[in-house]
Amino acid sequence: MERWAGGRAGAQPRRPRPALFAPHWEDVMLGRADLHERLAPVLAEIAPHLTSARLAGYWFAADGRLDEDLLADLADLRAEGLVLHLATVQEHHRARYLWEALELRQGFDAMHYAADLGSAKPDPAFYAAIEARTGYAAHELALLDDRPANVAAAQARGWGGVLWDGGRPIRDLLAEFRAS
Repeated sequence: MERWAGGRAGAQPRRPRPALFAPHWEDVMLGRADLHERLAPVLAEIAPHLTSARLAGYWFAADGRLDEDLLADLADLRAEGLVLHLATVQEHHRARYLWEALELRQGFDAMHYAADLGSAKPDPAFYAAIEARTGYAAHELALLDDRPANVAAAQARGWGGVLWDGGRPIRDLLAEFRAS
């Protein structure tokens, strides 16, 4: 049985302002620091009227647009027995928001995210951590992602990999992948 791990799972985030996040972002994203602990002092200097919770709430909601067509296609494949894991580069708070508030937990068997794993795509350690966590061998896994570097890194670890650009139905890409 094949297992699939997807990148954005239909969420289409915009990047936060680099000047605000640059000094802290890697630590937050890799789970070495909490978003609010790092964001609150920055906001106190540049926008004292704004709390980190308020900014994060706005950011998560604004960037929480889901690709309902993609999710419906994935739900059909899951109903046919395909095991789906969400593999994403998120910090703890946004991962929780995606999983709980946007209810992505209903469409996936598990979620593996950067802050929880301590590494991010395309670092090989990200994929290795998912293998260790799931117990699946690399050849049993495939990554569906919208970034070529992430797909290439998964393939370099022995995973299958499919580049998704949103232009073709997932079912078609999966059929081509299985045929190759």
